[in-house]
Amino acid sequence: MILKVPQDLKTIVEILLAEKIMALPTETVYGLAGLASSETAIRQIYSIKNRPSINPLISHYANIEEIKKDVEVNTLAQKLLDRFSPGPLTLVLNRKSGSRISELASAGLKTAAVRIPNHKICLEVLNAIQAPIVAPSANPSGRLSPISAANVVKMFGTKLDYILDGGRCEVGIESTVVEVSEEELTVLRYGAITVEDLLTIVPEVKIPGNDESIKSPGMLLKHYSPTCPIRFGLETHKEGEALLAFGDISKLKHDFKLVKNLSERANLEEAATNLFKMIHELEEAGVSGISVMNIPQTGIGRSINDRLSRAVNAHHYSE
Repeated sequence: MILKVPQDLKTIVEILLAEKIMALPTETVYGLAGLASSETAIRQIYSIKNRPSINPLISHYANIEEIKKDVEVNTLAQKLLDRFSPGPLTLVLNRKSGSRISELASAGLKTAAVRIPNHKICLEVLNAIQAPIVAPSANPSGRLSPISAANVVKMFGTKLDYILDGGRCEVGIESTVVEVSEEELTVLRYGAITVEDLLTIVPEVKIPGNDESIKSPGMLLKHYSPTCPIRFGLETHKEGEALLAFGDISKLKHDFKLVKNLSERANLEEAATNLFKMIHELEEAGVSGISVMNIPQTGIGRSINDRLSRAVNAHHYSE
């Protein structure tokens, strides 16, 4: 069933309070939503996504005061929330005793991941339900993140009973996830808030290695993968392959089956918004694989390259 706001808001609240799950939009990607306090809903989410139980979920809130009911908000966390909320920044903070967030959502950790989405429809739902909801990307684990209701339907079909259609996601790439201590900030997942943005708040940002234990979503090495192989570079062109381009390609000679340009004007923000949208389109076009041009490793380009690298790890061309 496709739902709309405001006409279906009462029904949406009833669905969630009944511990059922549904897909809904955020500014980043569509999430598979359920009550953060409900083990029943959370088990359904892990099951339908086939998501590893060691991979925690992000809880979404209507405002900062609601967040403070469930986690310890230290001075640095308060500064980050004041600066970037609502918006695509997730904070990993220590859980409070009596937190409403199910331990299942935290994968047994003493921390919880929280954020306030910057999406009118999602905030209307959160304000109406007056409780946090978990909302990992509405896709099978490891697959491309969905940026439209149609993407959700494509990947789940009749397995999902309810989808709240809020149009295309404006940001189009997942939130940045940071672990916050009193004085230190560690980026656990690159996202729409850049390292440069974070450095306006703190003098230094730590980046963990790939051998770190999983503390938040987006830390699995193989993720964000289309159904076809994906690789970096233009060398050794393969039959039936598509090109995911970046910048001016007017002088590029090629025999690619199909070309999508993330940003003809080499704008990284535009490229991030188009990333999953265009990979979905190439996947649906039935190409044999996707070759990706180099993306600058700066600003939100780090987030784009992070998603692409994990997609490359998930799929390898046969030699």
